[in-house]
Amino acid sequence: MLNKFKKIDYTIVFILLLLMGISIAVLYSATINTQYEGYHLRMASYYAIGFVVFFALALVDYRVLVKYALYIYLAGVALLVVVMFIGNTYYNATGWMTLPGGLSFQPAEFFKLLLVIFLAHVLYRKRKPQLAFWRDVIPICLITFVPFMIVMAQNDLGNALSYLVILAGMLWIGGMKYSHALIALTIFAASVIGGISAYKIYYDEVHKFFADIGREHWIERIDPWLVPEKATDKAIYHTKNAKLAIASGGMTGEGYMQGATVQSERVPLTYSDSIFVVIAEEFGFLGSSVLLLLYFVLIHRLILISLECKDRSGPFIIVGIVALFLYQIFENIGMFIGLMPLTGITLPFISYGGTSLVINMASIGVAMSIRLHGQEAEEEQTVPATRQTSVKSQ
Repeated sequence: MLNKFKKIDYTIVFILLLLMGISIAVLYSATINTQYEGYHLRMASYYAIGFVVFFALALVDYRVLVKYALYIYLAGVALLVVVMFIGNTYYNATGWMTLPGGLSFQPAEFFKLLLVIFLAHVLYRKRKPQLAFWRDVIPICLITFVPFMIVMAQNDLGNALSYLVILAGMLWIGGMKYSHALIALTIFAASVIGGISAYKIYYDEVHKFFADIGREHWIERIDPWLVPEKATDKAIYHTKNAKLAIASGGMTGEGYMQGATVQSERVPLTYSDSIFVVIAEEFGFLGSSVLLLLYFVLIHRLILISLECKDRSGPFIIVGIVALFLYQIFENIGMFIGLMPLTGITLPFISYGGTSLVINMASIGVAMSIRLHGQEAEEEQTVPATRQTSVKSQ
């Protein structure tokens, strides 16, 4: 046990402690004298739980999770189905369950890590240098689309898209052929460009379609991104004030608890989705850069763990976790500077949210378990070289 603690990457632990300090401090500034005052103390308790989960999973051999990944996946899908019928609705999405003590739990957040583990299990069992399209790629896509469609039915676009990002990252590290990847990228790019063009050309028809299927709030998120000149004042209110707050922060910011836009509550959800706006306004470009640097170092350390791992399933898991973090960081920050549409995605380790934080800490815990237990070579089998292992050997 003591030897395992010695092997823990304490650089990662230090980064997590710094992120905890940033989160609690910024939450205090964002919620003081509001109905959410005290959320910084709740976040501190969530971090305490998160660190317990982190160390517990770090000490457990991650290969046990990979071994029973199918059952874990099926249990996760069942939970997603159950929450559709008994879940609570917040911000137009039905996906929260109330736990004893009044705590809320979001299965869609929890499922991200389960999906990473199960896809790692599937890819590990393939044991091929490249994936066949019909025999490998299509089944793996179907595995991902099942929870994707369930979460889309819950009206949770942000978490649903994260599943596709995980899929893309793990297909790549799993050995997807370059020709298949090129075709997929071409289809994706054509779909995005075609979708944007169709939205602008058939604007009224698209609005009517969204209204008919009960997705009017999607319009309020897409309009400020694609056609801000046509967006209603209500639709543009959030992103407009967020951009003003970020711009007013300048290079060094307006000072801690001195952000005029944030402190006047003109930016919604500053304790959750919009917490980056608080950092940008109060600490400016320099403060935002420090946060991004911490994310960079964290991801860099995770990649180093994957490169040192001798078991093939470990790197698959690391890539899935890294893809998930990169998506959440880019989407959360991008939606407030006009690069991405507004979605309900939290900023990892910073935004208020018990489920999101604990799952993120659990993900790092599994990665740490790979560092502690992944140095043992695979038993009794010679594994063909993969794209990932060839990168390691260079």
